[in-house]
Amino acid sequence: MTATRPFKRVLDRLQGAGLRPTRQRLGLARLLFEGCDRHVTAEQLHGEALSADLRVSLATVYNTLNQFTDAGLLREVVVEAGKSYFDTNTSDHHHFFLENTGRLEDIPGDHLAIRNLPAAPAGTRIARVDVIVRLVEDGE
Repeated sequence: MTATRPFKRVLDRLQGAGLRPTRQRLGLARLLFEGCDRHVTAEQLHGEALSADLRVSLATVYNTLNQFTDAGLLREVVVEAGKSYFDTNTSDHHHFFLENTGRLEDIPGDHLAIRNLPAAPAGTRIARVDVIVRLVEDGE
């Protein structure tokens, strides 16, 4: 009987994206991808890393999140200037953003129809359309 290497799924995911599996990348990837899809800020992930005894700087977390995004493992969702979430669900979908709590929730892509988009300027093409529906709770 052969034992599977710990973190094999995460290791395969990094290697499949063309990323070298450094200790920091593996640790952060485990925190991001070994559960359900989620939305996380760099600061939240940094706190989780420290709680998991993974000693990384906030700059390393930002760099890694950007590398994962560039490799297609994450999707960055900018909710306002200076405030981004990183989404482990890279499928075509949109978001609800609860402004008073900062919570981000998925809207399945097939639950929203986008019509009459203008033609892209010459020499460009539309890569995707991101919709963020901003919510406030009643009484706010």
